[in-house]
Amino acid sequence: MTASPSTRRSPAASAAALIAVLLLFGVLTFVAGLAVGGRGAIGQADPGATAEPSVAVPSDTATPDPEPTPILETVTCAEPTEAFAVLCETYAQIKGQYVDEISDEDLVDGAVRGMIEYGLEDPYSGYLPPDQFGSALDDLSGEFSGIGAEVGMENLADSDDLAACTVVTETCAMVIVAPLDGSPAEAAGLRAGDHVLAIDGTSTVGESVSSLVYQVRGEAGTDVTLSVRRDDEELDITITRAVIDLQEVNAEMLEDGIGYIRLTSFTDRAPELFRDALQGLLDQGATGIAFDLRGNPGGFITTAQAIAAEFVPAGELLFTVESGEDVQRWQSEPGGLLQTDAVEVVLLIDEGSASASEIVAGALKETARATLVGQPTFGKNTVQVWSDLPNGGGLRITTDRWFMPQHNSAAPDGIAPDVVVASPLDPASDADPQLDRALEILQGG
Repeated sequence: MTASPSTRRSPAASAAALIAVLLLFGVLTFVAGLAVGGRGAIGQADPGATAEPSVAVPSDTATPDPEPTPILETVTCAEPTEAFAVLCETYAQIKGQYVDEISDEDLVDGAVRGMIEYGLEDPYSGYLPPDQFGSALDDLSGEFSGIGAEVGMENLADSDDLAACTVVTETCAMVIVAPLDGSPAEAAGLRAGDHVLAIDGTSTVGESVSSLVYQVRGEAGTDVTLSVRRDDEELDITITRAVIDLQEVNAEMLEDGIGYIRLTSFTDRAPELFRDALQGLLDQGATGIAFDLRGNPGGFITTAQAIAAEFVPAGELLFTVESGEDVQRWQSEPGGLLQTDAVEVVLLIDEGSASASEIVAGALKETARATLVGQPTFGKNTVQVWSDLPNGGGLRITTDRWFMPQHNSAAPDGIAPDVVVASPLDPASDADPQLDRALEILQGG
């Protein structure tokens, strides 16, 4: 039995092991990958929180008139540790000797970027300046503006070396994880596994993924051209940006009492939408469920808990979130629609199933609640949280790692399916062998 054309999705073409954050090419989404949010959700900064500045600097600078060279000035800098003396001295020398005027804001912005990108060597942590941070928190509401594609970094030399790829280099490529269903990126022909070489003719080399995302951003109706490498071919793909309203859940009844439900993102509204769609399938007499998480980049950690709890019996461990000796246990809550084995479940996964998707996949696999079909998942188990800064910008910091119920990690190799089925070579094809195999299993084959 095969699914109807309206049901099928074109699975992402197989990509090499991916690392770094997942991002939506609109405003920025860091899903448990662009990852899962920590201690609640990503993108939920405390609006009342403030932080003491790490460096105290004078607010006014002396500018010579009419001489073209700045007057030497004396500045002071508070040092939280002895190591910061270098930072303070560098600041003082720039302010006192640099040939052109430069604002404190620009210097602080550069220092913060450097601390994150080069100090942490963590592609999942990042800094957004004020003009980007506000919009970056909008994605998980379910609507954003852009081309609609998740991206990451791929280490071409050593797929296991996560720390090496904080910026694009000859061996660290920005790669398309998956275009969103129905997005401008999908319509223009962008594919999973495409390496982005240039944006509107400007090379991506030397840039972080975070900064590249904002080169792709723009107003709805405007065009952006991505130069990509696909296998041995280089292509220019022009995409018209649009406002994208995520359709997190798609569901329909197939033949022989099998229901199909697809979740595309773990937004804050996804649990209610998913539960309503799942209940609709059960009301129509579904005796088996094909649950599709392919190409889903993740989202809120609380959403991952809620979705997994629809399937896993109440009280069972779903995952743990750990930082040093601090361990938080996330368990299944009562009331899930499929917390008994009365309805068989097959879960579809692939290389684009990341972060929160991997939390759900790991929970369903290790509690034996579903048979996993497809390809190994993305492979990320770190947790990031957002916090706002006094300048209106924001920090995304890796705070924890999550583990599956049996304390296995999704990183770096991803979660392996129980039944391995390759994606079709042509992503534009209507053929979906992974879904076909899932339906065979649900029919007892």
